[in-house]
Amino acid sequence: MVTPTPADGYRDHPVRSYVLTGGRAHPSRNTLRPETLLCAVDDGRELPADASRQERALLETSRGTLALAELAAHLGLPTSLVAVLASDLLDAGYLAIRSPAGHALPGVDLLEEVLDGLRRS
Repeated sequence: MVTPTPADGYRDHPVRSYVLTGGRAHPSRNTLRPETLLCAVDDGRELPADASRQERALLETSRGTLALAELAAHLGLPTSLVAVLASDLLDAGYLAIRSPAGHALPGVDLLEEVLDGLRRS
């Protein structure tokens, strides 16, 4: 019998990622990128009893606002796996996507100046 080593890709997770996601390799939302900010929705609802250990850990870790890549790092899971799990939690209303603070669109005046500059060149 061969004992898995960390080099085999198992680390602390002897179960392959596709088993944890029900065979899905892609999230239901294509808007989740590694820099997507996520936070738990605090509406008093509990996860269903059949929620996985990884989903519970993901929701607990996202009590503050963290990027998808940060959540993956904290959980020690591949980003692609966390994207699928987070997508399920988003669809069920347990997670929410947050916009970065201070992210504002440029004003019309600035856009007109840029356009004028482009036309002159």
